[in-house]
Amino acid sequence: MDVRIRPAVAADRGPVERIVTAAYTPWAEVLGVRPLPMEADYGALVGAGRVWVTDPPAGLVVLVPEDGCLLVENVAVDPAFQGRGLGRRLLAFAEERARALGLPRVRLYTNELMAGNIALYERLGYRETGRETFPTGHRAVHMAKPLAW
Repeated sequence: MDVRIRPAVAADRGPVERIVTAAYTPWAEVLGVRPLPMEADYGALVGAGRVWVTDPPAGLVVLVPEDGCLLVENVAVDPAFQGRGLGRRLLAFAEERARALGLPRVRLYTNELMAGNIALYERLGYRETGRETFPTGHRAVHMAKPLAW
């Protein structure tokens, strides 16, 4: 999918929060709790340069450089744009950013009840690296993908 992805700016905070709310609200009922991305401070994340958005904003990815990898902390697509490959494009962008930063791997985590997401990540080359229970009761599946140079 040919789409422009750019760093989010302060004016994107509202659209970013709207996309996250729209994308994750259906999961709140399934999970029985608000998904972690709905609790994030997007003003701070945008200010820290961690949020990247499509132009115009229809999807986003939150990227956090770590020691030896790039964490995809959140990837969200407005439901009106889901099913068009935008999520895959955002994940491919994360891999591009990791390479640009000289990081050999990308990692992410998702709730274990989000089986469709886990299957997608596996199709894209991510493999499970562990599971974790958060104090909030969320059960996460950790996954990573080594990057080819």
